[in-house]
Parts: sequence; C-alpha cells; structure tokens
Amino acid sequence: MSTYDRYTRAPQEPLWEVPASGDARFSWEYDDGRERLLALYQKGKDKQWDGAKRIDWGLEVDPHDPLGTPDEAMTLYGTRHWAKMTDRDKGDLRRHYASWQFSQFLHGEQGAMVCAARIVESVPDLDAKFYSATQTMDEARHAEIFGRFLHEKIDMVYPINDNLQSLLGDTLRDSRWDMPYLGMQVLIEGLALAAFGMIRDTTDKPLPKQILAYVMQDEARHVAFGRMALRDYYKQLTEAELREREEFVIEGCYLMRDRLRGVEVLENFGISAAEADEYSEQSEYLALFRQLLFSRIVPCVKDIGLWGKRLQQAYLDMGVFEMGNSNLDQLMAEDEEIAEKLDAERFAAEEAERVAEVAEAVAEGAV
Repeated sequence: MSTYDRYTRAPQEPLWEVPASGDARFSWEYDDGRERLLALYQKGKDKQWDGAKRIDWGLEVDPHDPLGTPDEAMTLYGTRHWAKMTDRDKGDLRRHYASWQFSQFLHGEQGAMVCAARIVESVPDLDAKFYSATQTMDEARHAEIFGRFLHEKIDMVYPINDNLQSLLGDTLRDSRWDMPYLGMQVLIEGLALAAFGMIRDTTDKPLPKQILAYVMQDEARHVAFGRMALRDYYKQLTEAELREREEFVIEGCYLMRDRLRGVEVLENFGISAAEADEYSEQSEYLALFRQLLFSRIVPCVKDIGLWGKRLQQAYLDMGVFEMGNSNLDQLMAEDEEIAEKLDAERFAAEEAERVAEVAEAVAEGAV
C-alpha cells in the first residue's frame, strides 16, 4: 500500500515545491573551526545509529490506543459528543489523534532534513557545514522511523498542518543563511522536542517511548548546534536586524501555538471547524499542553540574544514568559540520560535472555 492509501485526506499535489533563494557558500579554509562546534560534530558522528536495529519493531501496538491516552486528555471528553460515543468510537478517536500527532512529527522531520541540507549549502563556516551534514542524516533517520511507525503500527497518515507548512515555507524561502537555523533549529525543533518529551514521559507504551527517547537524544545535539551558531552570529547584528528576527520568532510562535489544536481530527468525526476550535480552547489539558510546548523555545530564544521588549510582551501574552528561566542544558542532559537508560535496560534484558538460553541448553545436555 502507498502512503496515499493511508492519508485521511490526500494532499492535492504529490510534491510541495518551495522556491529557494540565497547563495551557496564555499569555504576554502579547511584547517580552522570552533572547538565547541567541532566537538559537537565528532559527537554527531559517534552517535549515529540504525533505526531498523536500535528500535524493537517487534513490539505490538494497539492502533486504537497507541499511546495509552487517558480519557481526560481527549478534547471531546466531557462534551455532548463524548457521551454519545461507543468504546469503539473512542478507540477510533485515539487512533486519529495519535496519527495526527505522529504525522506532524513526520512532516516536520522531513522539513528538518531539508533545512539541514540548506544549512550545509548556505552557512559560510566549514565547521557548521560538517555538523549540518550529520544532522541531515539524523533527520532522514527520524523521518524513516516516524513513517514506519505510522505505516506499520497505526496504518493512517494525516497531511501536513497548514500552519506548520506555512512556517516551513517562510523558513525555506528566506535568503538569509541564519533563517533555517532560527525557523527549524529553534522554533520547529524546539516545539517538537517539548511535544516528544510530554508523550515520552506520559505514555506507558514501550515502542513510542523508545522512538521518542532516541529521537530526542539526537535533537538535543541539534538545538545545541543552533544555539552555538546563532549566539555567535547575533552578537554581530544591528538592533534593526535583531528586531527583524524577533518579528519572525513572534509570528512563528503564534503559528505554532495555533497549530496545536488538532481541529482536523475532530472534523473527521463530523464536528464543524468552529465547534472544534471551541472545544480545543476549552480543553484544560490542551491549554497546559500548549503552554508546556514552549518550554524549549523560550529559553533558547533568550539564550541566543533575541529578547527585545516586543518579544517579551508576546511571551507574556502567551503565558510562557517565565519559561525563559528554564535550564535548557539540564533538559538536554536529561534527554541523553533517558535514551541511555532505555538502551541499558534493553541490553540487560537481552543479556538475561541469552544467559537463560545457555543455562537451559547446559541443563538439557546434562540429562
């Protein structure tokens, strides 16, 4: 079956072509580079992994409860629609929501792959080109993994959300070399990291937990890369140039906040867009979810030097200003530790199975 057979609504065009502008830059300095960035490049090489082998794809997934989502987290919970739904209807709703979430992850990862390739092309420094090349491979692996999960375990795909597509388009069309960093590394990846983390930390299903933990281990490096590169570059910009980038961040954050309604899912259950918007606004769970999703973006934006009054006011209006005080380094370190712990637990279980098999074979041979 093709992906098109699994789409809830097939895209109108098989390809989305974004006109690109900007220069491809070559550097002839091959023996120079920032020590921190070259160390991150080395780590990017060392940490490459195979999604077909590291992830246990033999784990079963119930497509009607892929993430173990509680009733209270469902947007329709407590509404007149929920009261009329059968258990089967509720299972279908869970499947659609999981498909919608992971489909946006999938499309975002393809966008990240394209943006990373664009950075390789346009960034002037060779050390940044080196690292971006490893990130391009990371993002290809992530797209592969999310696509496999959707195809094999849920058997349903949603098209890209309009707001995510709009932000991706704005990021890719901008001719300034730093904009793919800002749009993808800081905004889209920062928001994705927070979404991944919320699901990773709340799901009781082992396969999605594995997928998200391992992807987040890579993404921690990507955000660190964006912070390093942009922090250095933005120190050189004028106030006017910084304000232009802050305006881009403000618009992007509003787009991302509005992306998180999942209205498309409810429309597939016969609920009007207006009513779906109303339920999304009233949902306490979604309100908390939207707020926490900025836990990675706000401290990163502050760290790279974009913290003008208008941007601060926008974060106050969104109710996320205080997140600027979050310890981003600690969050990233925890992402690394969780992935390593999952590996250790899996390897220990596999070793125990091998020891048991050997002991059983020895016992049978002694008979």
